[in-house]
Amino acid sequence: MKKVAILGFGFMGMTHTESVLRNSELDLVAIIDKNPKAVEEKLLSPTGNFATGNISQDKLSRIKRYSNLDDCLEFEELDAVLICVHTDLHHEMTKKVLLHGKHVFLEKPFCLDMQKAEELVALAKEQERILMIGHVVRFMPPYQRLKEFIAGGNFGALKFLSLSRYSGVPAWGEWVERRASFGSTGGALFDLLIHDIDFVNYVLGIPGSITCDYLPGILSKHDYVSALWSYFDKNIKVKIEGGNIFHSNFPFQAGYMANFEHASIQYTTLRGDVIQIATDTTLEEIPSGQAGDGFYNEIAYFAQCINRNMPPVDCMPESALQTIQLCYDHL
Repeated sequence: MKKVAILGFGFMGMTHTESVLRNSELDLVAIIDKNPKAVEEKLLSPTGNFATGNISQDKLSRIKRYSNLDDCLEFEELDAVLICVHTDLHHEMTKKVLLHGKHVFLEKPFCLDMQKAEELVALAKEQERILMIGHVVRFMPPYQRLKEFIAGGNFGALKFLSLSRYSGVPAWGEWVERRASFGSTGGALFDLLIHDIDFVNYVLGIPGSITCDYLPGILSKHDYVSALWSYFDKNIKVKIEGGNIFHSNFPFQAGYMANFEHASIQYTTLRGDVIQIATDTTLEEIPSGQAGDGFYNEIAYFAQCINRNMPPVDCMPESALQTIQLCYDHL
């Protein structure tokens, strides 16, 4: 078992903690949080825009706590650190862990500063350590099925793809504090819509052109995005739309619609158990798998990579770097 630590015990820190505790290849030996005494309190009052699992308080009580990364790196024999802190700390914390010779799983978005992200890609290669960015949609079963449909030609060639993702403005943890530093989070474009931007890049590659309209919100100038991508060589159009301009209790929802030569398919988290497949004469529903399983799947994949010392070919840091650039291309 590889020994790992979780840095940051907010929504995503708790989500990845649950996944690590379930994984037989990983041993969670430490949690690093600026207020380590509040870990149990956070567990009793979880935050976020959807549930991803439950953490055993008994298991959690046996895990060491640290208030800063330096102490943990000094006193623990770690193989990897899962970094789940705010975006503006991604570069500093990832660089520190890599320089200590540890593998890194870094929550998206990579870094808002492209040069800093490029520096980390180069440093991971220099240190011969694995750096993987948490683009979870790549590992979600309903989206993996879509990728299979596109690659396998099950319904003929893809003609049009629409992806959407909506949420209320985050109203927990540091999100509330960050409203005062307008734009520092990257807003919905870099935090929410980045999921769909990354997935389309993963499946179809970089488009020939992007046209985009966006609206400001509480966090940035682009908290609502409506974009059209054109793939001229493939004769495919892709629409990406969504944002978090809505009131905080607005229910999270995401999904896709795809039009192929011989069928049209639809998936939405509002009916998260099925994918609908329509032809001119039939409407079929097939099991979608649970989108929430993607959080466990990506950690299990990272565990396999560090245990086998193999690059994360399904989620390379260079690809995550492309995704950041694509986000900027919408502006």
